[in-house]
Amino acid sequence: MSFNLMISSTTPASKSIQQQVLRIISKRKSIKPQRLRIGSNLSRELGFDTVDVVDIIIELERSFHITIPDEVPLATVGDLVSYVVSHARAA
Repeated sequence: MSFNLMISSTTPASKSIQQQVLRIISKRKSIKPQRLRIGSNLSRELGFDTVDVVDIIIELERSFHITIPDEVPLATVGDLVSYVVSHARAA
């Protein structure tokens, strides 16, 4: 799936944020960013455990200067991308 199809209104800023989020996720398990699909389940399909997801969230919070509350459902790659794109300010 093309990264352009991930979020309906893709601006250059949101595309840059998407690419950064995918890079952070892929770095955690050495997965090539191209292999990440929006619908990929973090635990079932990609093998991330709770510690992996928490580490990704911490890295996203640090990189984008946002806070991701514990109650936000983040089960897929798309959940992470959508949350960060909608809450991060463009650099």
